[in-house]
Amino acid sequence: MMKHTLYRKFLLAYILFGCLSFLTVVAMTSNLTLKHLTEQKADDLYKEAKLVCSQYAESYYNDEMELATVHSHLRALDTYMSTQIWIISPEGTILVNSREKFEMSNTVHISDFSPTDSTHSFYRTGNFYGMFEDETLSVIYPITSGFKVKGYLALHTPMRQIVESRDRILNISYLSLCVIILLSTIIVVVFTFMVYMPLKKITAAITEYAHGNFKHEIKIHKDDEIGKLADSLNYMASELDAMEEYQKKFISNISHDFRSPLTSIKGYLEAMLDGTIPVEMQEKYLKIVLSETERLTKLTQSMLLLNNLSSKELMLEKNTFDINQVIKNTAASFGGSCMAKNISFELILTEGALNVYADMSKIQQVLYNLIDNAIKFSSQNSIIYIETTVKNDKIFVSVKDTGIGIPKESIHQIWDRFYKIDASRGKDKKGTGLGLSIVKEIIQIHGENINVISTEGVGTEFIFTLSKAK
Repeated sequence: MMKHTLYRKFLLAYILFGCLSFLTVVAMTSNLTLKHLTEQKADDLYKEAKLVCSQYAESYYNDEMELATVHSHLRALDTYMSTQIWIISPEGTILVNSREKFEMSNTVHISDFSPTDSTHSFYRTGNFYGMFEDETLSVIYPITSGFKVKGYLALHTPMRQIVESRDRILNISYLSLCVIILLSTIIVVVFTFMVYMPLKKITAAITEYAHGNFKHEIKIHKDDEIGKLADSLNYMASELDAMEEYQKKFISNISHDFRSPLTSIKGYLEAMLDGTIPVEMQEKYLKIVLSETERLTKLTQSMLLLNNLSSKELMLEKNTFDINQVIKNTAASFGGSCMAKNISFELILTEGALNVYADMSKIQQVLYNLIDNAIKFSSQNSIIYIETTVKNDKIFVSVKDTGIGIPKESIHQIWDRFYKIDASRGKDKKGTGLGLSIVKEIIQIHGENINVISTEGVGTEFIFTLSKAK
């Protein structure tokens, strides 16, 4: 598995690049540099040959200068240029050699001399028909007089000097290549620690998450994109872990809320069947069984509604209606509950009719759940305040009680499904724990907001917004 990782492939490509770069410099660059330097040197020698020919060699063939005099001049030029200079007859006889003493009787003949057999136009490399032991660069320039070739001027310089120049250039190239490879290696090392290692940690963490270990933390503390990715994954893992805990708690809560009434129903029915509860008392317990079934029905309906709201399958039927009238009607439906606890409503409603654009039945359910919640947690002889205010195009609806309030540490949890504040705080222990979840889902699906303000021992206020009808 490891040999196929992207990082291994990257390192292999890097090493291959380094090797190919080195071989390219050693092979191709070496040959190209030598060829360029040779041609450049040959061009320089050709220009010198042309100048020497016009000043000295042609003077000899035009009977303007003795051959010995030409030899002395060429010898001086040889010393200055470090280049051996010959004058060669058309038959291949060396008439003047700047490196030899001038003697007319002591001439050297070049066998198979043919100045036109060179593969290049004006220069050749090699031992020049066997005249040199080492490789030499030779430039041949024709000496003309009266429009006829009278001889040839040959300039020779050892290839050793050109090779040395090439090697000096290549040494600079090798040094530059080494610096580039060193810098590239530093970049690879930095990449390894700055990118690869963090990505490796992230990959390992994702594997842990895939196996259900959401408590695994990615320990990367950076301000770049990788750091943000790690933070996002850590947040995702914490949310998934919380979701997993929530699911367990959800199953536990729903099991408890279904088990308790089912146990009561089963117990009472069995007692009736086996005669433990006499016939004359069965009506009383049948009413209890009916009450428990209604509780189960309410719980089931609430769960189905929440599921539809969460999945966005429930379509809103928006229309224009008077929110003040809906508040009055909803509050009136709690007459019996309020009478039992001697709770009264104080309605502070803006204007006579306050039209909003929303789904009236869903907003009625929001008001019903909020008022029901306020009554449950209000003490005897208290007041529940319901108020409407208008700000720009928004209408704010407030439901405020003077009950026991919500603990600070529980404020952010009250919207969770099946969440219930410590049971000892509430008088009604038969709540489903879904009311506020339904409220928030309905408000959000309307595209509105809901907030809560609460202080223990003082009371709680829920405020939600609605769009004003145009």
